[in-house]
Amino acid sequence: MAPRILLARHGQTAWSLSGKHTGRTDVPLLEEGRRGAKLLGERLHRPPLDGLDGVEVRTSPLSRARETCELAGFGERAERWDTLMEWDYGAYEGMTPAEIQAVRPGWLIWRDGVPGGETVADVTARADEVVSWARSADRDVLVFAHGHILRSVGARWLGLPLDFGARIRLNPTSLSVLGWAYGEPALESWNDTGHLAT
Repeated sequence: MAPRILLARHGQTAWSLSGKHTGRTDVPLLEEGRRGAKLLGERLHRPPLDGLDGVEVRTSPLSRARETCELAGFGERAERWDTLMEWDYGAYEGMTPAEIQAVRPGWLIWRDGVPGGETVADVTARADEVVSWARSADRDVLVFAHGHILRSVGARWLGLPLDFGARIRLNPTSLSVLGWAYGEPALESWNDTGHLAT
């Protein structure tokens, strides 16, 4: 079996709700985020996924991802991995895109990186590490992490430059699957939030 990687973005936080860039600040889940994490877990434990027996699970060490992982029922199986932490937004931590544009017109994180934080090359290297790990054995993997790093993993899984991540949005508590088509890396599903409609 060719390995797949299942990507679970953490549940809603006050900062994700307001559009603030939330990198290394450890913002807790809102009640809505906890509810979404439980619904995601129910989805992952019913057919066709059936609890993903044998899957290797890793989570960002930040509490919003860890708690999503735990509420989804994978906490005991998960290994914390710093490589899955969100982009370090440096001087732009806690700012909205509009606030950043006011001081730096035309700025795009996927091209420009951030002052005092990670560069595009830094995040590309981390995303490549995740992809390499996911492809390293004949088993699926499940990761719980954050919007920008997961979009970066999606881009690099496909062999595309990191800026492709700007074109593939991810909502809180979404589920995405990266797999294969005709022997080539492919998006099986992306930004699926169907479990939240229940």
